[in-house]
Amino acid sequence: MITLYMGCLVAGVLFAVVMLLFGDWLDGIVDSLHVIQPTSLIVGLTVFGGAGVMLLRYTEMGSEAVCMASILLAIFSAFFMYFLYVRPMQNAENSTGFSIQDLAGRVGDVLTPIPAGGYGEVLVRFGAGNVAHTAAGLNGEAIEEGARVLVIEARDGTLYVIHYDEI
Repeated sequence: MITLYMGCLVAGVLFAVVMLLFGDWLDGIVDSLHVIQPTSLIVGLTVFGGAGVMLLRYTEMGSEAVCMASILLAIFSAFFMYFLYVRPMQNAENSTGFSIQDLAGRVGDVLTPIPAGGYGEVLVRFGAGNVAHTAAGLNGEAIEEGARVLVIEARDGTLYVIHYDEI
């Protein structure tokens, strides 16, 4: 059994080094199963081998108990790696590109007053930054500087907004 554990430990370390050098070359192979990611699999494999070696050498546990404990530790480590590292990193990969249509339903602040029947400017928080756009009152109403507004629609490069009253 020590050969199996050492083989898994060495293979896991080698895969980790290869992934470090060449990137996520296995990424996309198992996209249908989101929990199974190359990084999580390599962590599980390495922990299985390392736990097996250490438990066999430093405890009085039998080989079946060591195998079960190693499997449980590997599964726990793979899930731990997925939920605390891989998944947050996937969610952090957001694009800064957006469409003006994406601003509908967002709340913003009036930077330049919007006169009745005219145009002003609003600042809308979007993603990691702020976006300033030309705006007009939805029904042609005037909106003062600093007012909170709700973007109702975007048409012809202009945001149409109404006063936003928080409930």
